Amino acid sequence: MTATATSSLMTDAVSVRNLTRAFGGRRVLDGLDLDVGPGEIVALIGRSGSGKSTLLRILAGLDAEFTGDIAVNGVTSVAFQDPRLLPWRRVRENVAFGLRDDQRAEIADAALGEVGLRDHRRAWPLTLSGGEAQRVSLARALVRSPQLLLLDEPFGALDALTRLAMHQLMLDLWQRHRPAILLVTHDVDEALALADRVVLLADGRIAHQERITLRRPREREHDELVETRIRLLTELGVYRKGAVHESN
Repeated sequence: MTATATSSLMTDAVSVRNLTRAFGGRRVLDGLDLDVGPGEIVALIGRSGSGKSTLLRILAGLDAEFTGDIAVNGVTSVAFQDPRLLPWRRVRENVAFGLRDDQRAEIADAALGEVGLRDHRRAWPLTLSGGEAQRVSLARALVRSPQLLLLDEPFGALDALTRLAMHQLMLDLWQRHRPAILLVTHDVDEALALADRVVLLADGRIAHQERITLRRPREREHDELVETRIRLLTELGVYRKGAVHESN
């Protein structure tokens, strides 16, 4: 059965059942089941080809060649690693793209203010730094007030300092709007820093899950995460005999 559904009666932001997607006979997703609760931040990790980005593309409505059942509660927005800004439209127009409200400019300016770029609303995308372009991408995703925000490695191409700043911005925006977030990342440390739950995909299915349960959930400088990190790296096959070898 191939189906997508939206229901205001759902308790979860998204529910996936028996999701299968094949390319040339190879099942990239193989009977996947996944639920994301309202306001929950879930990080998807896994080796290349494990189906992470394929899942996000399906949930974003960019891939309809699947079987299974998907139910999404409310509006969905997506931001990719490549900000995908339209170079012939100014920043404000990029953020407002697709809005039909007469107050498009006002709504876009408010979103740009939230990501600290209100003064850049008349700028052209090619004049922005990588971090600024990614902020515009986040503003464009949030301007529709989504209940589900899909993030496909949005910080992967940024330098280390900009990446840390974007992590904090994402958490600040989440605190204000409380969407459910499904974040694809190759970086275990990023997953542990941002997520309430880390889901590891392998061979198109969930191979391992870790729920991050800390006394103060948004404060991640705790020794409690050390064992969780080791378990995840072991599941990924990059932790051997006390030595960690990562290639994120």
